Amino acid sequence: MNAEFFSAIADIEKEKGISQSYMLEKIEQALLAALKRDYPAYAECARVLLDPVEKNVEMFMQKEIVEEVENPNTQYTLEQARAIKKDAQIGGFINETVDTSKFGRIAAQAAKQVIIQGIREAERNIVYDEFTSKEHEILTGVVSRIDPRSGGVSIQIGSSSEHTEAMLSAGERIPGEPLHDGDRIKVYVIEVKKSTKGPQILISRTHPGLVKRLFELEVPEIHDGIVEIKSIAREAGNRTKISVESNDPDVEPIGACVGSKGSRVNAIVNELGGEKIDIVRYSEDPTEYIASALAPSEVIQVTMNEDGKSSRVIVPDNQLSLAIGKEGQNVRLAARLTGYKIDIKSESQV
Repeated sequence: MNAEFFSAIADIEKEKGISQSYMLEKIEQALLAALKRDYPAYAECARVLLDPVEKNVEMFMQKEIVEEVENPNTQYTLEQARAIKKDAQIGGFINETVDTSKFGRIAAQAAKQVIIQGIREAERNIVYDEFTSKEHEILTGVVSRIDPRSGGVSIQIGSSSEHTEAMLSAGERIPGEPLHDGDRIKVYVIEVKKSTKGPQILISRTHPGLVKRLFELEVPEIHDGIVEIKSIAREAGNRTKISVESNDPDVEPIGACVGSKGSRVNAIVNELGGEKIDIVRYSEDPTEYIASALAPSEVIQVTMNEDGKSSRVIVPDNQLSLAIGKEGQNVRLAARLTGYKIDIKSESQV
């Protein structure tokens, strides 16, 4: 029976990835709790020993040998001890084996619950460790359920051998994006937290990090570090501006991101449900950078103010509405992308 017991522990390690040492520790705790429950008077001296090498399980009461007994449940006199073990000495111990077949039903059930809880806890830790390494990365998930009231979406996500369910909250969904049960989508892992119900994986479809990781997947030059993403400003579902710089004079950064006939950027636009993406060239010169960031509008002049944190931009009369964008979106994103306040005026206004 003991051999089968240790064989089962080995099977758990193979099937669930839970180490034998962890399981043996939990089982030892469970058996000890059950032993103390059945023999409360002997709780202080109850002991459990699991030996995976000899495939042996021992449960016993370890009684101390003393000159004068104060607690007969946990102590023996030298005379009592030598009746069991001839070479017993004061300060030593006598182990009284417990017949496990006499375990009560309630005690056995308590032990079982501790073991089950130990397995669940180990499984949660495995999932937590697996997904913690995926923070700030993209994972592909499958929509499993949509809550019609809150708008939250349950996503079944996987990472190598582990799978779990994460909640894509309404606030992290791309506005207006239609999702249906069974849809495969890419999500950005913001953070992984521990909770009483297991690991809580916070995911997003609106985070700028999603756009960054998508470009790294689609553009080899970015993945290899030849082209560098300097900044991203995003209003999910509408428009994203991304600034790039090349570390190789022979590689044109915007062309690398756009791809042949727009193939690379179009793949990202499709993944984001048609969200517009402006790719602009980064520059150390703030006037050049701001002018590029206001694309697709033309810019006549950019003047930096004395505070060094704001600028004044002049655009052609017919480009003013384009530069500002619908409800101010274009200039707002350009300001967030560059880090400068931008005041736009038309040529006639100046």
